[in-house]
Amino acid sequence: MSTNDYFKFSNGVVLAPLVAVLAIWTVFWVELQLGINLNDMGIYPRRISGLQGVLFSPFIHSSVEHLYNNTIPLAVLTSFLFYFYRIAALRIVLWGVFLSGLLTWFIGRPSFHIGASGLIYVLASFIFFKGIFTKHYRLVALSLIVVFIYGSMIWYIFPVKDGISWEGHLSGFITGFLLAVMTKVSIPSEKKYTWEREDYNEKDDPFLRHFDEHGNFIEENLDRANEEDVTIRYHYKKKDKE
Repeated sequence: MSTNDYFKFSNGVVLAPLVAVLAIWTVFWVELQLGINLNDMGIYPRRISGLQGVLFSPFIHSSVEHLYNNTIPLAVLTSFLFYFYRIAALRIVLWGVFLSGLLTWFIGRPSFHIGASGLIYVLASFIFFKGIFTKHYRLVALSLIVVFIYGSMIWYIFPVKDGISWEGHLSGFITGFLLAVMTKVSIPSEKKYTWEREDYNEKDDPFLRHFDEHGNFIEENLDRANEEDVTIRYHYKKKDKE
C-alpha cells in the first residue's frame, strides 16, 4: 500500500468526531430539558451497579464547562485517529471506552466518575505511542503534534486537582499505551530511489559516470554516450517524373 493510498480523506474523518460531539451535547441537552441528573449512571468503582458507567460515563458531563473542555480535544483527536488509523479506528474507540472504564472501576475512588476525558486520554496516548512505535515519519510527526497541543494533559493523570477523575485519566493513558502495543496496523510503504537500495552500485549509475572521483564533470563521457545512443537514418525521396 502506497503512502497516498494509506493517508487519504474518508467520510469517517468528519462523521466520527461529529457523531461523538453531538452525542455528548445531546445527552447534556436532554438533562437540561428534563431537569434530570445522570451523574449516578457514571462509573462507581468496585460496585456492581457502577459497572453501567463503563458504557454510559463518556456521554455524561457535570457542567457546560466540563462539556466544553472535552469537546474540542475529542473532536480533534478523533479526526486524527480516523484519518491516520482509519482501518483500526473504530476498534480503538470501542476497546478504549471499555478497557479504560473497566480499569477506572478497579482503581478509582468511591465516587461517580463521568465524562469523555477517559476516552480523550486513550486517543492521545494511542496516537502518540503508535506513531513512535511505527517509526513512520508522518506518524512520528503526528505524535509530536499531539505532544505539542496536549502535552500538558500528562499532569492530570496525577491527583493534582480536586474534583477531577485523575483515575479515569490514568486509566485512559494506560489503555492507549496497551492498545498501541497490541494493535497491528498496516504501514504505508515508502518509495525508495535507486540510490537508496542496498544493492546500489555507484559504478553502474549512468549519471555518476559523467563525474570523476573528485566530482568534476567529464564532458567526454557525455559526448561518447550521446554518440552511442544516437542513431542517424537518412530517407531519400524520389523525384516525381515530369
